[in-house]
Amino acid sequence: KSESDKGTVYLLEDLAITRKKIMSAVTDSDTSIVYDVENKPGISNLLTIMSVLTNESIESLVERFNGQGYGTFKKAVADVVCAELEELQRKVKEIQSSGIIEKVLEDGAMKATYVARKKLAKVYRKVGLK
Repeated sequence: KSESDKGTVYLLEDLAITRKKIMSAVTDSDTSIVYDVENKPGISNLLTIMSVLTNESIESLVERFNGQGYGTFKKAVADVVCAELEELQRKVKEIQSSGIIEKVLEDGAMKATYVARKKLAKVYRKVGLK
């Protein structure tokens, strides 16, 4: 919803930046944690994110954070999001350092070269160049 990067969480960005973005997510002046997309879109969005990442129902989250205020809730959301991103970033670094990407690219290039040479030879034969 935001036009700047402030409302966007990048999967590989520094987790401190992600945490700050979540903690400064736009909410309303109320402090009640209620799922109401029309009147409380910011809190509703955070509830949805938390629900998806924890497999806990939105209703259960609303009940769990009842009366705790936005700060406590945003911290919990940030903790869950950062834990998920930390695991993802660990896996990305593992893949990057393993050489798997280079091997897949090399194998793909070899296969593409083979297919292209066969096709080119066929084209040459059809036009009478070989």
